[in-house]
Amino acid sequence: MAFAVIFIIVLAVLALVGTIYAAKDTEVSYSKNTKGNISRLTTIYAVVIILSILAVGGYIFLK
Repeated sequence: MAFAVIFIIVLAVLALVGTIYAAKDTEVSYSKNTKGNISRLTTIYAVVIILSILAVGGYIFLK
């Protein structure tokens, strides 16, 4: 069970890092237009990671 939790957390962090890295290598005009989208996507990733950790913790606590 602990392996699965760690695996999911690592996978989510890698997805976040990959998204930020992919957004970094763009054209100047495209980068200006998408800066807000990347910020919102990063916020979504952070919220999902936090909620996932809380859900797993609640599941373990109630089990």
